Amino acid sequence: MSDEERRDSLADQAAAWVPPWERPRPPAPAEAPDPANSAPALAPEPEPATVPPATAGDLGSKLPLQGPKSSKISAEPGVGASGAADVPSRAVGGRRVTAAPEPAPDLPDAELRGALEAILLVVDEPVSELVLAQVLEQPAERIGPMLDEIAAGYTAAGHGFELRRAAGGWRLYTRPEYATYVERFVLDGQSVRLTQAALETLAVVAYKQPVTRSRISAIRGVNCDGVIRTLVTRGLVEECGAEPDSGAFLYKTTTLFLEKLGLNTVDELPPLAPFLPDDVEELADATR
Repeated sequence: MSDEERRDSLADQAAAWVPPWERPRPPAPAEAPDPANSAPALAPEPEPATVPPATAGDLGSKLPLQGPKSSKISAEPGVGASGAADVPSRAVGGRRVTAAPEPAPDLPDAELRGALEAILLVVDEPVSELVLAQVLEQPAERIGPMLDEIAAGYTAAGHGFELRRAAGGWRLYTRPEYATYVERFVLDGQSVRLTQAALETLAVVAYKQPVTRSRISAIRGVNCDGVIRTLVTRGLVEECGAEPDSGAFLYKTTTLFLEKLGLNTVDELPPLAPFLPDDVEELADATR
């Protein structure tokens, strides 16, 4: 090759040469996924189904939904996991609905009569029909007629005691015709609890109630402040307001007074007319 041809070949190579920074880069090879760090694709979670809340009308037409399971079920009937008596219930709409307890069965007349008599023998004060109905778990409308029947039976049989209404309740009392024998047994060797002055003052309060101290003193003719305090302390007399004009305290008898006398109301007190003197009006005019 001549020199001229060699120069032309070098010139062509120089014209075709491209610097390295201007040459196009080859694409990077794709990296294989690492099985240790790769996680499986998760499927989308299904949306929870919505259940409309159950109403009271649905209880008879729909099956009860399953409630929360108990962690412990006792084999003994009537006792739950907590040890308390089970009450019939079912889950409705996610809530536990408890059934109302069944009413107690009605007692036979003979058993009801015996239960009432047993209670009346141990009471220390008149007991109302409502309390008896609650204790025996029986309807109140059965108690009153049964007590009337028991009282009528005692009277017809001629017992020395009777069942009587007193102070809004019922209690057994001895019959008045046997009072002499009862007093002889109770008061033998004992002193009367109330003095004559206390009995007179109590009688004035019973027949004139509500009455003030000054009115009681005017009727008895002596000061009665000390006697009134004694009667109040023993629970036979109590305050019941004040007189509008003078502001003096008014007094009346208590429920204990009715209980001791065996009366239901003060209207059952015996009338005073047979015990008053014939010239009572003249005596009243003389004291004015």
